[in-house]
Amino acid sequence: MSESTSDNNSVLLVHAYLDGELDAANALGVAQRMSAEPALAAEGERVKALKSLIHERLPRELAPPGLHARIEASVGGMRRARVQPSWRALAASIALTAVVASSSTWFIAGSEPANTVADTLVSDHIRALMAPEPTDVVSSDRHTVKPWFNGRIPESPRVVDLAKDGFPLVGGRLDVIGQTPVPTLVYRREKHLISLTEIPAQSRFELTRTPHSITGYNVVHWTEKGVSYWAISDVAAATLEDFARLFRTNPAEL
Repeated sequence: MSESTSDNNSVLLVHAYLDGELDAANALGVAQRMSAEPALAAEGERVKALKSLIHERLPRELAPPGLHARIEASVGGMRRARVQPSWRALAASIALTAVVASSSTWFIAGSEPANTVADTLVSDHIRALMAPEPTDVVSSDRHTVKPWFNGRIPESPRVVDLAKDGFPLVGGRLDVIGQTPVPTLVYRREKHLISLTEIPAQSRFELTRTPHSITGYNVVHWTEKGVSYWAISDVAAATLEDFARLFRTNPAEL
């Protein structure tokens, strides 16, 4: 494979990732490459800026009145044809196959089956790191962060102030597991961010096998009082374990 072809494949993958046309596992791989390769990260920023400009300058127009009825009449009672993937998704699939088959493979072959929840949360953490802001609500005050979740999820999360222990609160955001929104708190350790997601332990997303690391990001998982906690960060494993211990042992004030 030539260098030019490899670069074109990588660009196609970045476009497909930003268009939401990759599955969770492949999206995680692309996000990891973008965080490690400045050229791909720059391409991602260029595409996002272009999308923003298009939405700003070319607002979506409403379809002409009666168009829907005319389309329905033209197809009659025929069944809707099976939706075909876009050219970009097809190109990304071809590019992904080529990349995996080449010497520059960035997936680990022969590894154990992926832990879907952990993979998804690591992917969410990576996307948050690449976003302009890693949170939906920005505040170091738990009395601001906790109420923000009211009305967005059935029960607001447990929020603990760990600033005195070297883990200040940054804010919070909503992530999605399957089709269920779940709360994620974001803490900081020096220049590193820690995502802490809280999931009802009795939900169908609860798993028994917990990986300790995924693509370089450490994962700590525990269950307490009917809630499953997932802490994810690129801090040292011992530091993340210390964070989890402090979160478990410190009371959450009302």
